[in-house]
Amino acid sequence: MDAYSLKGGCQCGQVRYELTGEPHQIYVCHCRECQKQSASAFGISVTARSADVRLLSGRLGHWTRATDSGGTLTCFFCPDCGSRVWHGDREREDEISIKGGSLDDPVDLTGAVHIWTSRKLRGVVIPEGSRQFPGEPA
Repeated sequence: MDAYSLKGGCQCGQVRYELTGEPHQIYVCHCRECQKQSASAFGISVTARSADVRLLSGRLGHWTRATDSGGTLTCFFCPDCGSRVWHGDREREDEISIKGGSLDDPVDLTGAVHIWTSRKLRGVVIPEGSRQFPGEPA
């Protein structure tokens, strides 16, 4: 059996990483923070085990912000181009959330879970039959 591997990085190419284990879930988040972070209608998050993510090159900057669910989130980005790469501290958390747009091969959103749909932009259509939550899933 072939080993699982997805690679990705920032927009300028300074940061490169590899995901060596299958993702747990793909989320399409419609919250205002993801809209701002992605400068788009939503953010795409690919959750995976922290141990399966390896930084191949470059360095990451980070900052922490409050979340709507009452916690805090550490956001990692390329300090050269500013591209967000993942959320969650690999050194302290069992799971992180890779930003879908940072992957070299785009993810298939067919089975994605849509969250914070109460804040989705007008005109955005969620595919019929998709799992969705008006806020953070329990």
